[in-house]
Amino acid sequence: MVAFLCAWLVWELVSHRYLGNYWRLPLILLTPESWYDKSSAIGLWAARIYRWLIWAALAFIFGRVGHWPELLRRLFAPLLRAMEEHNADPSRAPATPEADPAEWPELRQAGARDAADRLAHDARAGLMNDVDHARITQAWTSARAQPSRLAAFTDTVLRHGAAACVHPSGARDLPVRIARHDLAVGQVRLGTAADDPRNPYQHRGVGLAVDPGVLGTSLLAVGPPGAGKTARLVGPVVEALCLQALAGQAAVVVVGAAGAGLGPDEAFDVVVKIGRSDSAYDLDLYGGATDADEAGGMLAEALLGDLTITLPGGESQRASTAIAQLLGPFRAAHGRFPSVPELRELLEGAPSAWLALRKVLEATGQQAHARELDARERQAARPGDIGTVLAERLALLDRPAFAHFFKTDGASRPFSLRALEHPVRVRIDLPERGYAEASRLLARLVLAQFAESAVSRADRSLFACLVLDDASHTVTPEALRALQRLRSVNAGAVLTLRTLDDVPQALRSALLGAVGCRMAYAGLTTWDGAHFAEVWGKEWVETRDVTDRQIISDEPLTKVLHFIRRVATGKAATAQSVTVRTVERERWSASELAHAVPPGHAVLSLTSVRGHSAPPVLVNLNG
Repeated sequence: MVAFLCAWLVWELVSHRYLGNYWRLPLILLTPESWYDKSSAIGLWAARIYRWLIWAALAFIFGRVGHWPELLRRLFAPLLRAMEEHNADPSRAPATPEADPAEWPELRQAGARDAADRLAHDARAGLMNDVDHARITQAWTSARAQPSRLAAFTDTVLRHGAAACVHPSGARDLPVRIARHDLAVGQVRLGTAADDPRNPYQHRGVGLAVDPGVLGTSLLAVGPPGAGKTARLVGPVVEALCLQALAGQAAVVVVGAAGAGLGPDEAFDVVVKIGRSDSAYDLDLYGGATDADEAGGMLAEALLGDLTITLPGGESQRASTAIAQLLGPFRAAHGRFPSVPELRELLEGAPSAWLALRKVLEATGQQAHARELDARERQAARPGDIGTVLAERLALLDRPAFAHFFKTDGASRPFSLRALEHPVRVRIDLPERGYAEASRLLARLVLAQFAESAVSRADRSLFACLVLDDASHTVTPEALRALQRLRSVNAGAVLTLRTLDDVPQALRSALLGAVGCRMAYAGLTTWDGAHFAEVWGKEWVETRDVTDRQIISDEPLTKVLHFIRRVATGKAATAQSVTVRTVERERWSASELAHAVPPGHAVLSLTSVRGHSAPPVLVNLNG
């Protein structure tokens, strides 16, 4: 508007000759004098055209100053898009199928026109959803990587259409969705970056989402109970991973307390309800391992991982060796690993259990394993043997409530995390009420098994993710090393904590450094905020200091003017002094994290597996 008024003012000054006739010099110099005779009308038209050109030049100049083209685009572009959608015929195919993703241009370019026509027909008929599109796209990508599978892919699509290449469960969608998803890029929306001065300008008001590209660096969320970690983070992320599993792109294992609201049973392929008689699945205590040393290492991490900081050095390795010295002989004698009661008896050094195992080994000629058993027996006779501590911790699982779980005799349906090579959806309910210590032990066991299984996968094309709804007392030195290894094997973890006090003090900074994505919820304590402030570091910012100083003058006239101003305004004459400096300050201080984050908000920083990172941003999780 200001540019328009300026242009109008200049035009009035020119047209009424307040600026003289200098503006008409180009017209006079470039046209003959005969055009301006009274009998000729050419001069009149030439003058008119010249005035129009002058007006067009003014409009162009001041239009650029006033950003008129941008204004027109903002006003009329939405109107034109709405008119096109209103006039479009939904039943008519696009004029250029190669430009419409719903027409499957990649299949057409590869010569599979019949398959593309079938999928396009199902899409127009409303028979295809976003999961179908993502799943078939993933199947097509896999088929192109192995040309021998192209014919089978095309035949499957022609027979089944949008239901082709369906998930082994037969499901093509979840029973219910609570979040907004974009399966074309694998994202789930968590909220909107707040319009806050502490947020970088380019991020304010922008929607925020996560995908496997950032979850692959693992995510840690810390906030008090009721802050919304489960409802606004864990729930949407688990839902997104389950949808991606149905599309053949991911495998997810979520661990939480029973009744935590992690999703309905129908949204998962396997639901392990530990401690409940109605559980259809059991949990493999040894993670599907067949090697005694590997199984012993995972079990030792679960039993003593939280005590590693307080135990003398090397105890963790001795615990792993002690368990392996029992697992190996037992498997050689019985063809399976021991159950919880059997392993507890062996760790406690029960004479009857040792004698029975030794007799079987001698009868079958397993001399090497018999020597392992003898070595374990000699160590058990020493004071302070680690076997006693292991038996005491294992007793947490040797309870009547768990009598039907962790069996190894084939009488149950144990689930093993070796299934991560398939797009499986797993939920493990822990008996948090009444068995808090056993639940933490089992959470450490699942974390250790997940890390081992993710690293040992032969096919790492699926993104594998472990979600721990409450990671209290599960963070150990070995767990931190495992989190760092996940990034390179197309896997990640999502951990939530009520406070960093649930992590040993020596591991708190290491935990924040091991994960690539960090999230601090409203209500954080100042002590926890200090750790986040330290890991987020500092940035250079420009500060402006404005100071007012009173003007004192010796001139008589100036004194009179200052007196009149003071009488009229009630203020003395002052002058402002502005000082601009570049200083280094914390992105988010501990005090700001503890007191300046509104309810329903969180401060989140993200890092992708490719190394791209975003600064900490205040996010409205309700938006």
